[in-house]
Amino acid sequence: MAYSGKYRVKNTSKYNGDPTNVVYRSLWERYCFKWCDENPSVIKWSSEETIVPYLYEVDKKYHRYFVDLKITFNNKETWLIEIKPKKQTTVPEYKGRKTKKYVTESLEYIKNQNKWKAAKNFAADRGWKFVVWTEETLEGMGIKPKSTKPLKPFRKKHK
Repeated sequence: MAYSGKYRVKNTSKYNGDPTNVVYRSLWERYCFKWCDENPSVIKWSSEETIVPYLYEVDKKYHRYFVDLKITFNNKETWLIEIKPKKQTTVPEYKGRKTKKYVTESLEYIKNQNKWKAAKNFAADRGWKFVVWTEETLEGMGIKPKSTKPLKPFRKKHK
């Protein structure tokens, strides 16, 4: 199964944008798209159609943030949603050395925080809500199946 590809929108009248060009960049996004498409509480949805300008603190320049999802529910609430692994929502763990991995994760964390602050303000200005959905959120909502990693085969220890 591919982790990215084109999602085929079934209820094209619910999609706000070009329903023939909906791209998922992770299985979690694909699960969310299917959930939006089939959920009777969702009256409109779109993916990467909402663009939020944000200032990246590292290079001091403005960039464009394409929000993963915009959903309008039948109670008239509109949410902007970012789908991220929980690990990317917390400060990277410092293990005594500034490794390349640590620096990369730190810069990504700063960028995400800058994007999310801008998205939260963008949403608030319009009377919307901004939220980050992690794998825990998706599992709790029943959008993503619970992880089922296969167990390693049992190996008898030789004496």
